[in-house]
Amino acid sequence: MASPAPTHHAKRRRLALPPPPPPHLNDLADELLFLILDRAAAHDPRALKSFSLVSRACHAAESRHRRVLRPFRPDLLPAALARYPAISHLDLSLCPRLPDAALAALPVAPFVSAVDLSRSRGFGAAGLAALVAAFPNLTDLDLSNGLDLGDAAAAEVAKARRLQRLSLSRCKRITDMGLGCIAVGCPDLRELSLKWCIGVTHLGLDLLALKCNKLNILDLSYTMIVKKCFPAIMKLQNLQVLLLVGCNGIDDDALTSLDQECSKSLQVLDMSNSYNVTHVGVLSIVKAMPNLLELNLSYCSPVTPSMSSSFEMIHKLQKLKLDGCQFMDDGLKSIGKSCVSLRELSLSKCSGVTDTDLSFVVPRLKNLLKLDVTCCRKITDVSLAAITTSCPSLISLRMESCSLVSSKGLQLIGRRCTHLEELDLTDTDLDDEGLKALSGCSKLSSLKIGICLRITDEGLRHVSKSCPDLRDIDLYRSGAISDEGVTHIAQGCPMLESINMSYCTKLTDCSLRSLSKCIKLNTLEIRGCPMVSSAGLSEIATGCRLLSKLDIKKCFEINDMGMIFLSQFSHNLRQINLSYCSVTDIGLISLSSICGLQNMTIVHLAGVTPNGLIAALMVCGLRKVKLHEAFKSMVPSHMLKVVEARGCLFQWINKPYQVAVEPCDVWKQQSQDLLVQ
Repeated sequence: MASPAPTHHAKRRRLALPPPPPPHLNDLADELLFLILDRAAAHDPRALKSFSLVSRACHAAESRHRRVLRPFRPDLLPAALARYPAISHLDLSLCPRLPDAALAALPVAPFVSAVDLSRSRGFGAAGLAALVAAFPNLTDLDLSNGLDLGDAAAAEVAKARRLQRLSLSRCKRITDMGLGCIAVGCPDLRELSLKWCIGVTHLGLDLLALKCNKLNILDLSYTMIVKKCFPAIMKLQNLQVLLLVGCNGIDDDALTSLDQECSKSLQVLDMSNSYNVTHVGVLSIVKAMPNLLELNLSYCSPVTPSMSSSFEMIHKLQKLKLDGCQFMDDGLKSIGKSCVSLRELSLSKCSGVTDTDLSFVVPRLKNLLKLDVTCCRKITDVSLAAITTSCPSLISLRMESCSLVSSKGLQLIGRRCTHLEELDLTDTDLDDEGLKALSGCSKLSSLKIGICLRITDEGLRHVSKSCPDLRDIDLYRSGAISDEGVTHIAQGCPMLESINMSYCTKLTDCSLRSLSKCIKLNTLEIRGCPMVSSAGLSEIATGCRLLSKLDIKKCFEINDMGMIFLSQFSHNLRQINLSYCSVTDIGLISLSSICGLQNMTIVHLAGVTPNGLIAALMVCGLRKVKLHEAFKSMVPSHMLKVVEARGCLFQWINKPYQVAVEPCDVWKQQSQDLLVQ
């Protein structure tokens, strides 16, 4: 019987589904999108502008993302605040002239909580009234350097009821009346700076203490406070930081009146440059303030054993600054006995510091993390051996101009203090072996080795291999350094943000070409490098978009071409020194197109004419310009007044023309001879 024919089943066809659409920008959570934008802005702040131009969605996302606004022109404020509704911090410090009319035009912005007017002028009480009305949730206001602001302006500030942080530094026209208005109107104040407010007396402070009992930080530096002021200050039960720098109205008699029951909360006290305070006054301080964590008595009276012993009453003291003080016999030794909890000790420019004293102190400071012995010229390898043996956990060591410490002694630093993050060996006997010894200091972020004439490219090679996190390096007048050494640093330290190579006369454009790969570089000082030209500067301009400070004084080969590149790419430039360069009117006018440029030094620019200078000044919004005095008679006075009215300050320099760059060893010898004299 024949078998049945096989049955053929038709194959099922799979339907070809269309590919899923790509995720839309709106599908991303704002948190994730903002992280992406933060990364982009860290590389180049102008990247956000490019992103916003891609599409409407990108435009809206960038608007929601921005929290800080730094406008260059006050007339654009209304449009900018409408464009960025989520702004919380408004920085107007780049607007040198800010009239009341500009502040009156501000729209209501409930999200703005912080405003910085520290470098702006031209506004008064009317402008501040408009600002307070526009920002009802204002909590942080900086009015520093408001030389024209008086009590009427303070009365308007007092209407910001939610204010918590207020800076009135250098508002010299404010008196007790204005301070009283602020005290009554702003009871939630936590931080207040009255630095250089010379019209404030004990009457204003009495009302402040009565109304602002939440105050944590108070700065009264360089004011006229006297004995009568202390009872009011001590009534501030929550006060933690008190700054009294340069208050020469304070003497021992004033300090003996301190009420011991009213200052238990105080943790930080700065009385540096208060010349009328002796060991008697210091004893009163430590008795009245037993919970101090930080004490600064720099440039005060001589440090005696009795003063040092009194520090024993401050059991929790962690930071002690005695810069510029004279140590009497055994004064430093007493600190070793009394301050065993210290984490930071600063003895910069102190006289009377010897090996015997320092070797006695440091073994007793087991918790010491930061030590500053700058210009303690009597210490030798003996002190350094004691420091490195007793304090292996140091993260900061500053010993500039410790000229008696040998190169072998300096090698102990790298071998024993491997946790260092900051090291200052400026003007010492450091050599390549000392730099090689730093190979164990992998956390080093700041290294200052200027005026070290024995270091070479080989030493910098060791640094580049062992310190990948280096952000700041100072090679000032280290004359043996060449392009090879700078290239090592640029390749091995990609996080570099600041480098000083002034008067390293062997450097050429090759160094700048290497540094142009360090995209985070914001400060470049190459003063007195005669072989550097506009070609190298153009590499820096195109590669280092975050550049904000540039010193090219006596770089004779830099001309207008370098300025043109800066104007095209260095939009974050804030400060520049062009003295002695080969820049003409063309370069200066090109440079003036940088909106945020604030400070410029242009002394001895042979190619600049009065007409070119005025044209440049009229274009840009500079705040400070240093010029040679010869220009003062060449430029029409009414033009200068126009520029000054826009908020620019002129500083006239009368220095002779000096082209020659002295060799580093000659310069150092002359400096030492001057010091001996």
